[in-house]
Amino acid sequence: MDNVMREITPLSASDCFYLADRHKSSFDFPIHSHPEFELNFIAGAAGVRRTVGDHSEAIGDYDLVLIASPNLEHVWEQGECVSKNIREITIQFTSDVLPEPLLSKSQFHSIRRMLDRARCGLAFSGLTIMKVFGKIDELTHQQRGFHAVLSFLELLYDLSLADDSRTLSSSSFARIKTSNESRRVNKVQQYIASHYAEDVRLETLADLAGMTPVAFSRFFHQRTGRSLSEYIIEIRLGIAARMLIDTTKMVAEICYDCGFNTLSNFNRLFRKHKGCTPTAFRENFNKKKLII
Repeated sequence: MDNVMREITPLSASDCFYLADRHKSSFDFPIHSHPEFELNFIAGAAGVRRTVGDHSEAIGDYDLVLIASPNLEHVWEQGECVSKNIREITIQFTSDVLPEPLLSKSQFHSIRRMLDRARCGLAFSGLTIMKVFGKIDELTHQQRGFHAVLSFLELLYDLSLADDSRTLSSSSFARIKTSNESRRVNKVQQYIASHYAEDVRLETLADLAGMTPVAFSRFFHQRTGRSLSEYIIEIRLGIAARMLIDTTKMVAEICYDCGFNTLSNFNRLFRKHKGCTPTAFRENFNKKKLII
């Protein structure tokens, strides 16, 4: 996090949320983080490059992302965008707007789940954006008052029902402890988080879960949506990406510290999942920083 700007937002302690509606022709704000949660909508900016944690991609004509983590770095860069007619609506709010006693109620279960996923950044599909844009636009005309808060909560609820949202940053890069409704999966995930640098064997994890290796592999995939090997690679790559920007260690050293057996395999997997080499990832991230 060295030299990553810690933004001080305009949100006051007396308000539930802060909204900014901007019409702009370019993006020049550096990579940053802030303690407030953020819902960011962008229109007319195809080609802009969005980075959230260790995930980076070019956006289309419309983009809507929810970030519910106080330390997750993010930035929208000009990229290949040539549009001069961009609209950006940013809504920032603190976690205490939805306190734990409220989120624990059954009526708020979907919002709680969405905020939990949004700790890694959550991107919504174009279809969802079209469904909720009217509510976002309406909020720009009623930023204050009781009914504005109700409209904001209704917007969050509608977004929480979307079944096509996707997480962006890896949990290990975002320093988020993963949790699962299954105690067996949780036990295995905790073991992997502590032993990722070692030779993590299927038989060991299956024993922890009290299952045969074949049954556990099937069970893990059903509960997490990915294979065990995919999950381990994701954890290792996220930690490696974090080390690339937080330390000055050599790439080869990071490779072996994160449990990869060969540098060539590490480079291949990193490029496949992150879209660039480890060296390029470090260089690109450093370019996004604000030098203080």
